[in-house]
Amino acid sequence: MSRSTEQLEAVKNSTGFIAALDQSGGSTPKALSLYGVDAIQYSSEQEMFEKVHEMRTRIMTNQHFTRDSIMAAILFENTMDRTVLGKPTTRYLWEDKGIVPILKIDKGLADVENDVQVMKPMPDLDALLDKALDNGVFGTKMRSVIKSNNQRGIENVVAQQFEIGNLILGKGLVPIIEPEVDIHSPDKHAAEDTLRSLLLSHLDSLPEGRQVIFKLTLPETANFYMKCIDHPNILKVVALSGGYSREEANRRLSENLGMQASFSRALTEGLSVAQDDAEFSQVIRQSIDSIVTASRT
Repeated sequence: MSRSTEQLEAVKNSTGFIAALDQSGGSTPKALSLYGVDAIQYSSEQEMFEKVHEMRTRIMTNQHFTRDSIMAAILFENTMDRTVLGKPTTRYLWEDKGIVPILKIDKGLADVENDVQVMKPMPDLDALLDKALDNGVFGTKMRSVIKSNNQRGIENVVAQQFEIGNLILGKGLVPIIEPEVDIHSPDKHAAEDTLRSLLLSHLDSLPEGRQVIFKLTLPETANFYMKCIDHPNILKVVALSGGYSREEANRRLSENLGMQASFSRALTEGLSVAQDDAEFSQVIRQSIDSIVTASRT
């Protein structure tokens, strides 16, 4: 069985969740601050990325960070380029942990237009996808944001996501399509309704046998995305925490059958650089266990 087939089976059959360890240049300072590393402790972007890689390495090498609980891990390109215990990060995850590596490929968000933020242009996408394949990556992740229920804006988000998603599928990678609905949207439920209709329409247009993963905001109505989960062109539907506390994200997730987590901030909530190894391990075990429990409902 080829590596890609093994990884596909691992994702398809996993009852765990996706660990989102993909903070980029814009979101890393906040992630480090929550971890107890203030900006005064690094003097350049390079030093900042070294600090966050230390945090990620501590998470990935922890005894509780295993394939039994973690389906896959989403990495920032800078993390893919680094090593963990002397191995390239992607190889460490797959060969030592049995965890599927996924790469964040978007270059951030464009300015708000029609109440959404589409993705910025990705002029080097083809080269980045080739690099991902060379590093044994299974799939990719790309994020857009929906601020309110604007039909034209949401259409633009979904069209862009699927346009790039088809390019990714053509490379033999599985795209995670992430049209995040802002949890503070004044008409969140209506935006979700518009989004779901468009997602299903685009799923119907995919060729038979081509599957994608959706990463979606936890909805206002339980089991709202069940039609997506049941669609033959869907491999998985996972949930982002979107700014909810871990407790609230887990509560909402537990109400949505067949939806598994893909948490970032909610996963690392409570972790601190000041914790000794025993305390750090206890906190991450409790975090992982609670997310797995919610993912398995």
